Amino acid sequence: MARTIVVTGSASGIGKATAELLEAGVDRVLRVDLREGDVIGDLSDPAQIERVAAEIAERTGGVLDGLVANAGVSANSELSVKINYLGTVQLIEALRPQLAAAEAPRVSVTTSAATLQGNDPELVDLLLAGDAEAAIARGAALAAQGPEAGYANYSSSKRAISRWIRRAAPSAEYAGAGIGLNGVGPGQVRTGMTTELFASEEGRKMADDAMPAPYNGVAEAAHVAAVHAFLVSEANARMTGQVLFVDGGFDALRRGDDIWQSV
Repeated sequence: MARTIVVTGSASGIGKATAELLEAGVDRVLRVDLREGDVIGDLSDPAQIERVAAEIAERTGGVLDGLVANAGVSANSELSVKINYLGTVQLIEALRPQLAAAEAPRVSVTTSAATLQGNDPELVDLLLAGDAEAAIARGAALAAQGPEAGYANYSSSKRAISRWIRRAAPSAEYAGAGIGLNGVGPGQVRTGMTTELFASEEGRKMADDAMPAPYNGVAEAAHVAAVHAFLVSEANARMTGQVLFVDGGFDALRRGDDIWQSV
């Protein structure tokens, strides 16, 4: 039976590939993006997020089977904070009542293997505490220190959303309502964001040094889309609170086997 799935950031890259894959099956996809799609909105703006959620409700009749919360940016500024964490969480929460009304609701979030890279603990803590104003100010301060410090806006926003998934997934609001909540953490992927990086040998070496992918190298957007499609399917009946790294082995190299030690 056809299910209705919202895909954000659907105009390009992983979002576009995911929407196309879902549409190639029997699912109905509502595309959400900044400038083109079924619903248009800036997910860095809290007021627009509420409007987007209301427009989705009008189109779904208040029942939403799935959400691929993919919209994000790789900016070394507070824009990463606004979209990758604050906007993503706000939209998921705004759509939660529609998801809870469905028979087999699922959410899959695009996070990143950058979750495992250097981050700013203060910024991560502010985001998880829900202090949007202070988090944005911290992000702006990091950006003002230059590109290296500014990158922490991106990695910290991804670390925070990955941790939020783990916190929220087993809660009464999500697991208790039958809503599966997971994430996908891409490593090196060929998308519009990485075109310039992969265009030169220097850029490719820089990417490989920072995030090696020993298993089959750089991914295509479709490889990540396939994981999102499974996570929002009815077939995913028991998995929740997981971040699946589609990274060619970077997670295994970065963390080794110590994540399985007793705590």
